[in-house]
Amino acid sequence: MSSVSSENNSGLFGTDVYDETKENKPKYEHEEGLEFGSDFDFDGEFEKYAAMGAAEKQSGAWMTNFKNLEFPLGVSPSVLVQTLGIFAAFCGILSGVDQSLISGASIGMDKSLHFNSHENSLVSSLMPLGAVAGSILLTPLQRFGRKKALMASCILYTIGAILCAAAPIPKELADGTFNNHRSRDVMYAGRFILGIGVGIEGGGVGVYISESVPSNKRGSLVSLYQLSIALGEVLGYAIAAIFYEVHGGWRFMVGSSLVFSTIVLIGLFFLPESPRYLVFKGKFGEAFNVFARLRDLGDRHSKIEFVQMVQAAEAERELRLTQNKSKVWFELVTIPRNRRALVYGIVMITLGQLTGINAVMYYLSTLMGRIGFSTKNSVFMSLVGGGSLLIGTIPAILYMDKFGRRVWGYNLVGFFVGLVLVGVGYSIDIETNLAAAEGVYLTGLILYMGFFGSYACLTWVVPAESFSLGTRSQGMTICSALLYLWAFTVTYNFNRMKVAMTYTGLTIGFYGGIAFLGFFYQVLFMPETKGKTLEEIDEIFEKPSRQLIKENLSGLKRFWGR
Repeated sequence: MSSVSSENNSGLFGTDVYDETKENKPKYEHEEGLEFGSDFDFDGEFEKYAAMGAAEKQSGAWMTNFKNLEFPLGVSPSVLVQTLGIFAAFCGILSGVDQSLISGASIGMDKSLHFNSHENSLVSSLMPLGAVAGSILLTPLQRFGRKKALMASCILYTIGAILCAAAPIPKELADGTFNNHRSRDVMYAGRFILGIGVGIEGGGVGVYISESVPSNKRGSLVSLYQLSIALGEVLGYAIAAIFYEVHGGWRFMVGSSLVFSTIVLIGLFFLPESPRYLVFKGKFGEAFNVFARLRDLGDRHSKIEFVQMVQAAEAERELRLTQNKSKVWFELVTIPRNRRALVYGIVMITLGQLTGINAVMYYLSTLMGRIGFSTKNSVFMSLVGGGSLLIGTIPAILYMDKFGRRVWGYNLVGFFVGLVLVGVGYSIDIETNLAAAEGVYLTGLILYMGFFGSYACLTWVVPAESFSLGTRSQGMTICSALLYLWAFTVTYNFNRMKVAMTYTGLTIGFYGGIAFLGFFYQVLFMPETKGKTLEEIDEIFEKPSRQLIKENLSGLKRFWGR
């Protein structure tokens, strides 16, 4: 990994970051003095926890080995880290599949279940509304473990998918209308329960990966969650296209998602618990054994990381024992360090959601029809949008830990350009210039979805690494709940907003306007957390906002002054 700035070791366009080049590698002995005090017995402290780990292995016997994934597989720590990150991130497939296949399934459901426009809006938007409830449940569920919370989300997702696929066909009444109350209620329940699972997963994956993997791999591995969402969206559009002409194909579409949730549930069973969570719960021996599986303990930096992790968790734990548990929520607002992380996470998520991504994803087949594509071709052409989102996530995954976080926040400019082209495409008369309308629209859609793919990675990476250990569950609960609340609001009100503003006005004026203004916010306020341990990130958010703005602007000047 090369140094980005010779002057201040800064990230691309940004503030100071940790760089692991040979010249800039931390001088651990010097860091020990700063972190622990010059008389701190580091080796003795580390050996104490190593002894706890050995004792825990002997006492737990087979079950402990099973729980810690200590099978005779001979996998190296780096391989296990990659396996944990990739498989945990695979949870994103669940929400991605649902977001896209409902677009194609709604066409078949309209014919079979006879939903009106209001009921259709609720079918689409109840999933993100359920996800709000799931996000709120994340904090109490994570008291039982980061991994267990993800397993609970898979179970709920499976139940929801079964209910959606089992919605009964309504009977026709004598007056020619249909009594679809039972069909509607079963579908509503299934979508809401499915959403609860998605909400738990959305906040839980980032925390689980962030607390388990090394800092130099954290950004890329958490970003894989967004890649999985995008891959799920492509799979959802493909499933919709495959079953489009099958009788009752919508049942196969909505039911297919339980296949993915079952695979994820089985895989999660074999992954270890977060070592930071175990330390926070006082399970030092078990935490050490998991950490030893995920790090090379011959590396002194890994040993320092573990001792720092224990000390930070102990400080948080002691503080919590003397305080009312509900006070943690107030500390997110009353303590400046926590408040800065919360405000930034809220604004960053709001900027992404209010540019309309969920409305576009849920109604993409309908929007394709609006621009001139046939009903069948609309389902197939939706793959263009999903594919663009998938491809757009790849650069962020490959280079998130090389270029830092800030550069991907600037993608809001790309949103704006893409949304302008989409809006222009809507304004072209398809009766006389069909090819031009479709060409401009698709170009804008590809740009918008592609740039969003990279930006969306940030919405999972930054909140997951920004909050302190004691407030991480609460902070992620708020950020995840807000993300899905905005998704529900944007999706549910899309039909009303397009009538009030027109397609062009909504796309350029509202969605595009937010993207344009959001770019300047990111330039000024976005912190750079590349390469920092979670404990080191605490120091970044201790800085006053005015100091962060000054450092960000200085970073821009240095970059453009090269």
